[in-house]
Amino acid sequence: MNRLFGGWGSKKDSGPVKSPEEEMKEEKDNLAHALGAAARIMDDDLDAAIKELAERDSAYHDMGAAVTFFMRSVLGLEKEAMADAANRLTEVENRAWHEMKRLQKRGKVAGGSDIYPPGTEMEIVVVQAQLMSAVVGVLHENLVEAMKGFLKLRKAFISLDAILAIEANETERRSKLVDKPKTEMATTNGTTETDSDGLIDTPEYTTAQTTPLRTSSDDDTKPTQTNLDTELQFDNPLDIFIHSASNMCFGMIMLMLSLLPPSFSKILAVVGFRGDRARGVKMLWNSSSHPNMNGAIAALMLLAYYNGLLGAVDISPAPKDYDESAETVGAPREKCIKLLEEMRTQFPKSRLWRVQESIMTANEGKVQQAIEILTSGEPAKMKQVAAVNNFELSLNRMMAQDWAKMRDDYLRCLELNDWSPAMYYFMAGCASLEMYRDAVVTGDETEAKLQKSKAEGYFEKAPSVIGKKRLMARQLPLETYLQHRIQRWQSRAKELGVDLADAIGLPPVLEMIYMWNGQKRMGEAEKLRALETMEWSRYTGDKQVLDKIQAEADEMAVWAICRASILKGLGRIDEARALLEEHVTSKDKALFKGQDKNDWVMPTAIYELATLSWMECSASDDVEIRKEKAEACRELLNKAKAWEAYTLDARMGMRIQSSLETLDWFWKRMGW
Repeated sequence: MNRLFGGWGSKKDSGPVKSPEEEMKEEKDNLAHALGAAARIMDDDLDAAIKELAERDSAYHDMGAAVTFFMRSVLGLEKEAMADAANRLTEVENRAWHEMKRLQKRGKVAGGSDIYPPGTEMEIVVVQAQLMSAVVGVLHENLVEAMKGFLKLRKAFISLDAILAIEANETERRSKLVDKPKTEMATTNGTTETDSDGLIDTPEYTTAQTTPLRTSSDDDTKPTQTNLDTELQFDNPLDIFIHSASNMCFGMIMLMLSLLPPSFSKILAVVGFRGDRARGVKMLWNSSSHPNMNGAIAALMLLAYYNGLLGAVDISPAPKDYDESAETVGAPREKCIKLLEEMRTQFPKSRLWRVQESIMTANEGKVQQAIEILTSGEPAKMKQVAAVNNFELSLNRMMAQDWAKMRDDYLRCLELNDWSPAMYYFMAGCASLEMYRDAVVTGDETEAKLQKSKAEGYFEKAPSVIGKKRLMARQLPLETYLQHRIQRWQSRAKELGVDLADAIGLPPVLEMIYMWNGQKRMGEAEKLRALETMEWSRYTGDKQVLDKIQAEADEMAVWAICRASILKGLGRIDEARALLEEHVTSKDKALFKGQDKNDWVMPTAIYELATLSWMECSASDDVEIRKEKAEACRELLNKAKAWEAYTLDARMGMRIQSSLETLDWFWKRMGW
């Protein structure tokens, strides 16, 4: 029985001692079986994956089993699941490390890798365990565990760098060989025909010929960065596994670290190296071309990057400027569509790919169509996948401003996972508040009373569950923000002698739409409705209270930012800029500081002004105007980047960092 499911019990008599060649054949068979079983995870068939992985006992099967716990922990973000995953990944890492040492001692065997030194296949298992452990550590509530995770990330980087150096050396060696006349090559000792390039040498593993294999125990080795541009062809399943896994793992590390905002600089100091977005993206595309578990994870990472992160960024390449070099900073639409089709063909039962399809669709301003994708088809088997599907559906209901369904879907989130109960209650309160205001507008007093009570109940419930989930021993930034907003409304209600629901000015749902950059998902109809939702005529209190709310500088600044973002989406650039300058950037920044004040509005308004300059740059065909607007955009982005710490600086920091990457690409493309 697989150890992860049955413990370290003694093995049955395995029969006669196997020869190295027989061991190698069995290893390849175990690898193929484990990869096939693990692939079922990506097809939302966890039960089948667990059953098949438990049929055999190998480090590969241990890794596959650990992936099941890892996927459940990161998709559900549940503390108990993460602790379980961390323990199992440690077991996998230890077993694979000892197996790696045994294979290194055994040496080269017929049928083994054509490229890599003995034991590399097990080092990849070690690296995968370390990488997943790093992710779990960062998501864990304990700061110590997070730091341990970053140290594991460093170890994984060092091992991967050595493995990729071997690929680079082999690429160079083959490039020299293919230039030789075939008659000359045919006389070379040990020649074999292994791929479409013709006859090549099968290398012998000597110290002079390859980079020494570094292991996870080499803590004193300083990270370096190898030239990763390899175009090797593979036939051996071990080589395919190593290559696809190393590209997936290294690409993921490079991409994730490149996305960290400036406020996370201490993390980079711990791991000792920085990310490289271009390298990371290229390697993930390389890995995604392999139809195995590694390729599927790489594909999911790419789609999440393009649909999720870049989908929330306003400053991206204009269609007329897009070329192959833009793939790092803007989604290659046709390639992403093709990749998604391939994954859905390979894993037809999984809703993970349906979720990605819905995000891609929503990012094109087709939020109603995205909702149809999420509400059709077979329901997810995994609870964690169902939670992801439902959360994405809840977001889209919010962008579509379908208040009743938005409320119900967010309340359902409470049943599916415990990521942020405070946010779920807050979102339900936002929806009920708009239902209350709708009822007041239509004169339905009974409905107004009901929805007002519900809204206040949800808003009062949210603070009681804030802090249930923490990230690196810190309260979730978004929950900190929600807490400040509710405290602000409660203080205002007490000061002005009104009910909580009537102490709220700007619809908080519009703030949440802005936080998730929902205006990019809205079509014209949804944007126009959002402008109506923001009208002060919908306010439910008396004029005296409204006047006091509108006299609060930071409250009006939030209103201006939310409204300007919608106007921007409608192409009304001048109106958007005028709002931001009148209500935010022309004010003294001291007005936005203090307890429960919205300290994020000034740097955010500066970022929004940068996006307006970028829109003008993208729309123009005059080179001088484009340069002028691009320079203005960069200046504003750098100003926002250098801003002091504020609530939600990590969230805004990622948008700013990605925008600067786009500016760097554009500058280089234009030859300035």
